[in-house]
Amino acid sequence: MQTSNSFKPMKATYLILILLMTTIVQGQDLTLKLWPQGVPGSKDTPSYREVTQMNDRNKPRVSRVTDPELLVYFAPKETATGAAVVICPGGGYGVLAIDHEGYDIAKWLNSMGVAGIILKYRLPSDEIMKDKSIGPLQDVQEAIRTVRRNASKWNLKSDKIGVMGFSAGGHLAGTASTLYREQVYTPQDNTSARPDFSILIYGVLSMQDGVTHGGSQRNLLGENPSKEMEDKFSNELRVNASTPPAFLVHSADDTAVPVANSILYYQALTRAGVPGELHIYESGGHGYGLAPEGDTESKWPEACQSWLAKRQLAIGSRQ
Repeated sequence: MQTSNSFKPMKATYLILILLMTTIVQGQDLTLKLWPQGVPGSKDTPSYREVTQMNDRNKPRVSRVTDPELLVYFAPKETATGAAVVICPGGGYGVLAIDHEGYDIAKWLNSMGVAGIILKYRLPSDEIMKDKSIGPLQDVQEAIRTVRRNASKWNLKSDKIGVMGFSAGGHLAGTASTLYREQVYTPQDNTSARPDFSILIYGVLSMQDGVTHGGSQRNLLGENPSKEMEDKFSNELRVNASTPPAFLVHSADDTAVPVANSILYYQALTRAGVPGELHIYESGGHGYGLAPEGDTESKWPEACQSWLAKRQLAIGSRQ
C-alpha cells in the first residue's frame, strides 16, 4: 500500500507535465525580451516606467515602454503553415492599442495557421532614447531578426516572416519594409531584417505635411522636422524593386489618417513592379481592427486571408 500511495503523486505529476507540454505544443503564448543584452541607444531614466491603462471603452492601452517584448502566439500544429507575422499595434506613436490591434489579430492569424507575434515596441521619447526617430525601427528590425533566428526551433519557415501594422503601427511596418537595410544599431549577426510580406491597415505611411497624421509625425520626428527627415520616413518615397509585397486597407472616410497614405504607397509599389493589393472601403473611419461591426470594411479580414492563402502563407477561408 505504501508503494501504491507513493506512486499516485508521481503519476499525477507526470500527467500534469504531459498536459503542460500539450498546451505548449498547441500554441501557448511565449513572452520574450527583445533586447536581453540591453536596449541600444537608450538613456537611463528611472522615473520612466511602462504603464497600462484602460481607456473609456475599458480597453487596455500600453505606454512608456522601456523594455520591448515579443508576445508569441503559435498556430495549432495541425493547421500551421510555417508563416509568422510580427504585429505592430497602432496608437499615434503615443500608446499601443494592444487589444484589438494586437491580441485579437494574433488570434485571427492563428485561426488560419499563421503564428501571430505581437511587438510591444518602444514609443519614441527623448527621455529614454538618444535618437527617438529610430527607436521603434530598431525594435521592429530586431523583432523580425529574432523570429527568423528562431524559425527552426519554432517550426516556422524563415522565408515566410511578415510584418503587419495598424495606423502608426502601419507606419512602423511600412518603415520595416522600406528601411530594412538601414543600420540603426549593430546586429549580433547577419540575419536579414527584411520582411517577406507586409499587411498595412489604415497606415500612416507618409510623413509628408497634408498627408500624414500630425500626432504620429510630431511624436516620431518632433515639432518641426526637417524636409530630409520627412522624406526619409515617408515610406512611399522609399519603395523600390526589393520592397516586399503588400496588402493594404483603408477607408475613404478616415478623418484621422487620409486614405492618400495607402494610395501613394500602392502607387509606389506599382511603379517598382512589386505585387500589392489595395482595398479602399467607402466607410469605416479609423481604428476598427478586425471591423466586427458588419459594414463594408468588415470584409477586409476575409480578403486578406485570400491574399495570404494565394501566397501559401495561410490556409484558405474555405478549408
